[in-house]
Amino acid sequence: MAIDIPEPWGSALTRRRAEAGDPQAAWTPAHVTLLGPTEVDTDALPAVEKHLESVASAQPPFVVHLRGTGTFRPVTEVVFVSLAMGISECELLAEAITRSPDIQRDSRFPYHPHVTVAQDVAPEALDAVFDDLAGFSARFPVASFTLFSHGGEGPWRPRRDFPLGG
Repeated sequence: MAIDIPEPWGSALTRRRAEAGDPQAAWTPAHVTLLGPTEVDTDALPAVEKHLESVASAQPPFVVHLRGTGTFRPVTEVVFVSLAMGISECELLAEAITRSPDIQRDSRFPYHPHVTVAQDVAPEALDAVFDDLAGFSARFPVASFTLFSHGGEGPWRPRRDFPLGG
């Protein structure tokens, strides 16, 4: 589950990720993750989608302001664009999403909303993206989040959008 980054910023951030040599740019457009890749039983999908409808209807639309860069180094080789506004709303959504009994996911790290712009590439490429996007800023309304699916091949595909506030 994720919040897409709208244009013109989404394609610009995805393009910069590709320029850094990150192969995930070809499969994963710029986004704020609410729940990372998680296997869900096909039979459980209707119940999961019903739960996501409830989660979305309880959260009013909000504004995200992306500003500047951050990194998880040295723990993981990741550079990201930071959220300056919308953090709490993303945290509330992420926590509510995982309340479904059909969503079982152990996370290695605490949830931290961000937009990955380089991952597992050469240190010089990470440094360059960090510097290039340090002045990045974008502000946009969030009216929904998206459930994506992946069959093991090709890019992640949007399965369904969930409008916020009902």
